[in-house]
Amino acid sequence: MTTETHTESTEATAPTGVVLTDVAAVKVKALIEQEGRDDLRLRIAVQPGGCSGLRYQLFFDERSLDGDIVNDFGGVEVVVDRMSGPYLAGATIDFADRIDAQGFTIDNPNAQNSCACGDSFH
Repeated sequence: MTTETHTESTEATAPTGVVLTDVAAVKVKALIEQEGRDDLRLRIAVQPGGCSGLRYQLFFDERSLDGDIVNDFGGVEVVVDRMSGPYLAGATIDFADRIDAQGFTIDNPNAQNSCACGDSFH
């Protein structure tokens, strides 16, 4: 008598980190070079605030915090703290340089609600 064993993957199907587009990575790298430092990384976090409870923070940081999630995109490190990680899983950071919009944009599949201010989610 033979029995078949089926193994199921235990890997999560949801993305686990933040994605930095090639355009955004080039812009981040250029901004870090302007600062004249090689110890800076792009940190993205969610903080309390905004009209629906949470807002994004995007800034350069030289710190390493316990539990940081670090992803490298062509030499640009993107860091997410342990508490922000679940809110930002699968989020894409891009850079727009158009006449109607300029700056970093965040497309977050976890953002269920939007509001007029455009930079927060619930």
